[in-house]
Amino acid sequence: MDAAEFPVIRKLGRHAPAISPNMGSYTQERDRFAWEPARTALRTGSRSGVNIAGVALDRHVAAGLGDHLAVRYIDRDWVRTDFTYDSLLRAANRCANALRGIGLTTGERVFSLLGRGPALHIAALGALKAGMIFCPLFSAFGPEPVRTRLELGEAAVLITSDVLYVRKVALIRAELPKLRHILIVRGPGASVPADTHDFGAMLAGASEEFATVAMQDDDIALLHFTSGTTGKPKGVLHAHGAVVAHYLTARLALDLQAEDRYWCTADPGWVTGMAYGVIAPLTCGVSSLVDQEEFDPERWYRVLAEENITVWYTAPTAIRMLMKAGAELARARSYPGLRFLGSVGEPLNPEAVIWGLEVFGQPFHDNWWQTETGAIMVANFASVDIKPGSMGLPFPGIDAAIVRRTADGAAEVILEPSTVGELALKRGWPSMFRGYLNNEAKYRECFAGEWYFSGDLAKRDAEGYFWFVGRGDDVIKSAGHLISPFEVESTLLSHPAVAQAGAIGVPDPVSGASVKAFVELRPGFEPSRQLRQELLAHARRRLGAAVAPREVAFLETLPRTRSGKIMRRVLRARELGLPEGDLSTLEGGA
Repeated sequence: MDAAEFPVIRKLGRHAPAISPNMGSYTQERDRFAWEPARTALRTGSRSGVNIAGVALDRHVAAGLGDHLAVRYIDRDWVRTDFTYDSLLRAANRCANALRGIGLTTGERVFSLLGRGPALHIAALGALKAGMIFCPLFSAFGPEPVRTRLELGEAAVLITSDVLYVRKVALIRAELPKLRHILIVRGPGASVPADTHDFGAMLAGASEEFATVAMQDDDIALLHFTSGTTGKPKGVLHAHGAVVAHYLTARLALDLQAEDRYWCTADPGWVTGMAYGVIAPLTCGVSSLVDQEEFDPERWYRVLAEENITVWYTAPTAIRMLMKAGAELARARSYPGLRFLGSVGEPLNPEAVIWGLEVFGQPFHDNWWQTETGAIMVANFASVDIKPGSMGLPFPGIDAAIVRRTADGAAEVILEPSTVGELALKRGWPSMFRGYLNNEAKYRECFAGEWYFSGDLAKRDAEGYFWFVGRGDDVIKSAGHLISPFEVESTLLSHPAVAQAGAIGVPDPVSGASVKAFVELRPGFEPSRQLRQELLAHARRRLGAAVAPREVAFLETLPRTRSGKIMRRVLRARELGLPEGDLSTLEGGA
């Protein structure tokens, strides 16, 4: 079944939800929407700007919400550690004073290499309160990716754990002359290496009082790295003004409300984990859950049930892995509070959307954004009909279009429905990135006049819903057809044997390129010639001979990033014997 043939999940007119969505009519919200009222309401410390940490913490404590639970952490042994808004504010103040105490000034770059735990929240919010630029690194990176990012970002300080220091940082310390200080989060019984600082002792000795630095909207706050295709990772710069988009998208796209118990499963080493795991829920004053352990289906269901999660934001790969584990495991518990399921990271196949409805009584709501956009740009909203497989509708303050690039580099808007082109956004939203680190030329290439080119190919249907086709360099061009790898993968995922799928184009002397698919099987299925033929026939029936893969290969595990995206470029490189490029974000990589 083609994605567009899945039945629409009707939201309006269904039984009234226990809690009314923040957005009622999408059309009315778009007509009346403006960024400025929220920008004015969120300003702290200065009438002309905002500080992300001030919005996330100081504002709520000043409003009398200091005793409200901000974050609960659950460790391996199910020991829970709670921070209220007041206690998190005081910890962030201590961090800001500690960073000032070792000589750091506004605008310097503070990096973290930490797991999911209190130290990461404290480091991020403390650095931001002090007007410093914060850059989180994924804790599973090896020494070389860590060194590359610290070097490119000219890190002044690195906050890391005693274990990660020994395993990764000590090996590269001599190669980082600009790294002035290393702050160690010490575990029980551990010692602090020579020439480093004890982060816990620094916090304990610092004052709980700190006046949040007043920042301008365009002052840089965050640095995130994206993996390069062949070269070094790109550093993406975001400003304090982005918090306006974090707040509003959390309210309208994720439907966060005051009494929610929210769980974003993304690691804060990635942009989703920082934007929607740390910043956005705090700006909305909700209570967040952080599980310090890695993915495990049974554990995740226990978290959802025992913590009474109401809003859950996760990745398509995780959803498919839960599907692979079987619906019976999910149905062994009940989730009476769960009212909104969100997904991001790569397109969500229609079967996964429907599976959420069948297992949890709620469909998964996919949305689309990029590291560069800084916040959700296109979404399936709580009160709007869902077309399974669609990215959804543009966020109310976002002007999105399908465009083609003209010979002179301009953007020509495509008005015909269901025509494939590049997804572009009209520039000017609050979380739009402010540059690529030390690469102004690359930044300028992303824009033409008022349009930002996303690099993603998509189409827009007659009702305004956007449908992902693929990255510009992922789309397969065969005999004049533009073939979406996502469409091929979704079709294969509809077969009961397939848990994950990746599709690429391989050279063909007649058509220019043909489709080759790689699949990861569900438990109980084994690779065989018969199953390969069955999958090829299944794809031909649903897609047609011109689009269906001509080859299917079985892999025990598909290459994917640690944030869950299938790495098609790695599949392509390995198939064609080409350089694999930056593998620092590869699951199980360096």
